[in-house]
Amino acid sequence: MFFITFAISNQFVLQHFNNLEVLGYSLFFAFVMQLAFLGLGLYKPKLRDKWWGMVRRLILATALSFLFLMLVQTLFKQSYYLTQTLFNACLYSFVTTLLLRTLFLKVNFLGFAKRNVLILGSGERATIIENRMRRKIDRQGFNLVGYSRMPGDAKAQIPEDKIIDLDMPLSEYVVRQNIHEIVIATDERRDNLPVEELFSCKLRGVVVSDILDFFEAETGQIAVNLIYPSWLIFSEGFSSSNEIRNNLDWLFNASLAFILFLLTWPIMLLAYLAIKLEDGISAPGFYWQERVGLNGQIFRIVKFRSMKVDAERHGIKWSSEEDDRVTKVGKFIRKYRIDELPQIYNVVIGDMGFVGPRPERPEFVSHLQKVIPYYYERHNVKSGLTGWAQLKYPYGSSDEDAQEKLKYDLYYIKHRSFLMDLLILIQTAEVVILGKGR
Repeated sequence: MFFITFAISNQFVLQHFNNLEVLGYSLFFAFVMQLAFLGLGLYKPKLRDKWWGMVRRLILATALSFLFLMLVQTLFKQSYYLTQTLFNACLYSFVTTLLLRTLFLKVNFLGFAKRNVLILGSGERATIIENRMRRKIDRQGFNLVGYSRMPGDAKAQIPEDKIIDLDMPLSEYVVRQNIHEIVIATDERRDNLPVEELFSCKLRGVVVSDILDFFEAETGQIAVNLIYPSWLIFSEGFSSSNEIRNNLDWLFNASLAFILFLLTWPIMLLAYLAIKLEDGISAPGFYWQERVGLNGQIFRIVKFRSMKVDAERHGIKWSSEEDDRVTKVGKFIRKYRIDELPQIYNVVIGDMGFVGPRPERPEFVSHLQKVIPYYYERHNVKSGLTGWAQLKYPYGSSDEDAQEKLKYDLYYIKHRSFLMDLLILIQTAEVVILGKGR
């Protein structure tokens, strides 16, 4: 679409460029626009913003694209006609995208093009789906037909009007209700699953999923409380690192750290001076803290100090949303993640990467490993400045929050790749630009 809008825009500016130039400019314009849309979260399959939130992101993405393209045009001293074309192309792209997104929201609201899903089970495991996917946005891609009561299911909190007592063979019910997917969520599978009926459904093209796989696909999490050992062993993903990959990762991270330093050193200088101005010239501008990294090794992380000098005089505790220990400058630099920039140093020396689970303090890790199953697995990959959990879940300040973040960390560890790292880095721009840090 962006390619077409640029080509159309050029036609309204006296057809100033030849076909080869138009092709090149159109491709670059489309690339920049898609990058901005991706960075501002407009390609999220489950964007939780309402209509005005989507419009705000759309305005920001279009404006940032135009400013960047104008900068490139100025640096390369391109024709005045290109400025007109860029403005028109951005305007047409904004209007077209707004109309298409609005139409998509309306169509999606009416439930078109959704698959029908039947949950086989109505006990404790099925209740996890009911509780986690209770909002419309959580079920954006499917219609939940109901929960089929199965032998061995524990009594759960699913409303009775959503529970189905089948009075016909499962395969027949699937055909009548046009079911596209069956999710196995029974509490007790042994001798309780209608294997022949499920096989018959599968032969008819119905997808039969395990609750863990369904939950993972729909939420971008791995449900820690549903994991059983054999799933971890036989599940795809969780690929191991090797020396070549580790060396390439370090080279990529070190190069990116150098570029980020060149782009942000003025911001870091201003942040350092602001901290000094607020707390006095003798107050430290940086804060060093022990964290747990790859394979459980302890390293010292460096950040701009965002709390009062004596913040931990009463002992270590989680930071909260309205933490009175945070300074005025600290609140601002946390909001835009500026306090994390000195960790470029940790990336260069190899303690961290740009993408990975956020490292926690040894005192917290020691406790969380005792109360959360599989918590230590997050230390099987290098810690990161940003990560999947940071994009998907707000700042955590409790055991429950740590468990929710672990679900996202395990999902990242299972699916991690260079492409996923790149996607996370681009989407981190949304957190920074919209000031979602804390």
